[in-house]
Order: sequence, then structure tokens, then C-alpha cells
Amino acid sequence: MDKLIPIERIENQIFQIRGQRVMLDRDLADLYGVETKYLNRQVKRNIARFPKEYMFQLTPLEKTELVTNWHRFELLKHSTSLPNAFTEHGIAMLSAVLNSTRAVKVSIMIINAFIRLRRSFASHKELAVQIAELKKIAGKHDLEINGIIKLLRKLMEPVKTEAIGFRVGK
Repeated sequence: MDKLIPIERIENQIFQIRGQRVMLDRDLADLYGVETKYLNRQVKRNIARFPKEYMFQLTPLEKTELVTNWHRFELLKHSTSLPNAFTEHGIAMLSAVLNSTRAVKVSIMIINAFIRLRRSFASHKELAVQIAELKKIAGKHDLEINGIIKLLRKLMEPVKTEAIGFRVGK
């Protein structure tokens, strides 16, 4: 099953919407090997398992933004129904309502992709903190280097000397 769906494919189907990482019903249905309407019908039949923290429906504006930014959502452009977005916890619930061996295995793979992304973002945050610290240090060094350059330029200026003594004139 791991070879069936590359984890990169799953990661490319995870979006940030309303500040949450989610997957859309059509992508999930494709991964589970079912039709989108079947997946959504099973969700409606078990709606108590899907509170708003687990699943929400996109607004028309969010749908338009998806269609505009992602060519693969071109079919959604003329669709009258709004897609459902599932969080990591909602995806875990999907395996229970779809009730198939494939659904369980695919859900595990998807949750592993969420975990992998979370770890990746955490390491990026650590890297961003280190870069910010380096910028602070570099900023201090820039000030010091600019001070040194000013001093060197001042030292390189020709010394203006006035003649002492008498001039023998013309």
C-alpha cells in the first residue's frame, strides 16, 4: 500500500485553509478509491463524527480562490456544490465511516503525511529563528564594519598642513 500512493502526492493535496491544514473531499475520495458523492454521503450519515473542528464546507470565495490558483480544480469552477475540507482528525474519522481495509490504510498514510509536514514546518521554524539571530549579529557587525570603514577613510584623507616659517617671495 505504501508504494500505491507516494507520500509526496498526499502532501501536495494538503492545503492551508482558515489557518488549518486540510484535504478536500474530492482528493480524499480519489485516494480512497470511491466517488466524492459516496464519501460525502457517508459523512452526512455520520455527521456526529465530524464537528466543525474536523470538517467544514468551503465558502464560495474559498472555492473560487482554489479554482483560480490550482489548475487541477478547474472542474470545480462550474460545480454548484461547495467542497468539504477535512482536517487531520476528520480524515481519521473517515476511515471509520468508509469502513474498508483500503480506507484504514490510506488514512494511516495521510496522517503520516500530516505528521511529516508538521515536523518539516517545525524544523523550518527553528531555522527561521536561527536566521533571525544571525541577522541580528550581522547587523551589529555591519555597524562595526561601517565604523571601521569611516575611520579608515578619515585616515586616508590627505593631511592638510600649513607651512611654517617664511616664504621667500618673488
